[in-house]
Amino acid sequence: MNILFITADQWRGECLSGLRHPFAKTPNLDGFAGEGVLFRNHYANTAPCAPSRATMHTGMYLHNHRVIQNGTPLDRRHSNWAIESKRAGYRPVLFGYTDTSVDPRGVNPDDPRLRTLEGILPGIEAVAPTLDNPDPWRKHLLERGYDIAEDADPLSARADGIEYEDGGKYPLPSAYPKEDSDTCFFVDLLMDWLENNGRSGTPWAAHLSLLRPHPPWVAPEPYNQLYDPADMPPPLRAESIEAEAAQHPWLAWKLSGQESSVIDQIRFPQAIGLGVAGNNSKQLQRWKAIYYALIREVDDNLGRLFEFLKQKGLYDSTLIIFTSDHGEQLGDHWLRGKGGYFDASYHVPMILRDPRSQADATRGFVVEDFSEHVDIFPTLLDYLGLERLRQCDGASLRSFVEHGAAPARWRKAVHWEQDFRLPDSALAEETLGIERRQCVFNVIRDARYKYVHFSGLPSMLFNVKDEFTDLSGEPACQSLMLEYAGRLLSWRQAHVEHELTDTYLTPQGVFEG
Repeated sequence: MNILFITADQWRGECLSGLRHPFAKTPNLDGFAGEGVLFRNHYANTAPCAPSRATMHTGMYLHNHRVIQNGTPLDRRHSNWAIESKRAGYRPVLFGYTDTSVDPRGVNPDDPRLRTLEGILPGIEAVAPTLDNPDPWRKHLLERGYDIAEDADPLSARADGIEYEDGGKYPLPSAYPKEDSDTCFFVDLLMDWLENNGRSGTPWAAHLSLLRPHPPWVAPEPYNQLYDPADMPPPLRAESIEAEAAQHPWLAWKLSGQESSVIDQIRFPQAIGLGVAGNNSKQLQRWKAIYYALIREVDDNLGRLFEFLKQKGLYDSTLIIFTSDHGEQLGDHWLRGKGGYFDASYHVPMILRDPRSQADATRGFVVEDFSEHVDIFPTLLDYLGLERLRQCDGASLRSFVEHGAAPARWRKAVHWEQDFRLPDSALAEETLGIERRQCVFNVIRDARYKYVHFSGLPSMLFNVKDEFTDLSGEPACQSLMLEYAGRLLSWRQAHVEHELTDTYLTPQGVFEG
């Protein structure tokens, strides 16, 4: 059985038409979910991109893999699904990116990998990697005769005209037709590769990593006209930035805009995950319209891919996983981007289709239990016939797929965490009055409440149906605060780094427990 691991970037979990979203239209993913299993309550464990992808690839929580930011190296001692699939006789291949920064220890200082965050996951064969230079999509556009300046970002290039918030009727389309979009390009590359290698005799494990619906929010025609920005609902937020900021000192710091201004001046512009969504309502409406349009474009291209797999006889011999690295605030709580303690940044779609007859009874099943990104690697190991690695913090989802039921002692809550220190700047510490190692928060969220624990700052408690009202100061909620703080502590104790924990040196030699 082959493996196809598909990730989109920055896709909110509710944005599937099969979940009755009022705008997002995803007929192909809906059909795919009808043939597989949809995990309705699946959550990323951290943000932004590189930390979350490190979790997906290694099965480890952030506090164990310690990739805290885009550009933070992934410790080379950690294994990942590509390394393990290769050991199992598979050919792991990449189309897109993994955002894996190389471990610099022992690497020549002149190595170009030390000057980019767009590194490649160890163990994977980069067939078509998205790198700083050369980027295969940019090369494709140049070969097609498009004029692209050396320092220009083709993702942001738009056709001439008037943008929507400046008086245009619709958002301006991309400067390139849909047949030359980045999404279409990488799907085409994967299909071309499968045409030549899909039945080579060696099982493959392909990772298709698509950028969309990640910004810049520019869509090709006709997608730019799918949604009228005027129809987009306003974001869920307090009546003013000041009112929103009053919820917590960390949120006030984020909404002050200080971080963005400092990031612009230092050497690490990739460090920011969250930005401020201001008062330009027409711009925000355009962003939303294009966000849903890009989702539809990804869905259309995945429909092409699924049909190709069926025509080539590969669909029923391939385990397929679809998910996203994290969500997107879309103006909610006056924020754009990903991060923080709000659900929109962590709740993501997750669909798994097992082609074997053992999964026939659960086709179209919707899992209500909580699942997390740390479960993806153990799931792949399970399907590869390999033992779960000691480094893995999650567990296999295979029981849901084969039996429609959770494994014994399955989690009753999800967890996420973020380390918000800034490279090359002490702004967070100075503004919030904390130490650098205190720039972190942990979240536990179940079906009733969400508890947010900061180091050196006030903790918070929310009813999951109301992210605007902090209950931590309510006398009647003090017992709940203690209960959830204790559950969070127990979770953290159970998931400390434990690679050598059950290894002992004895007179008879090394003992592995």
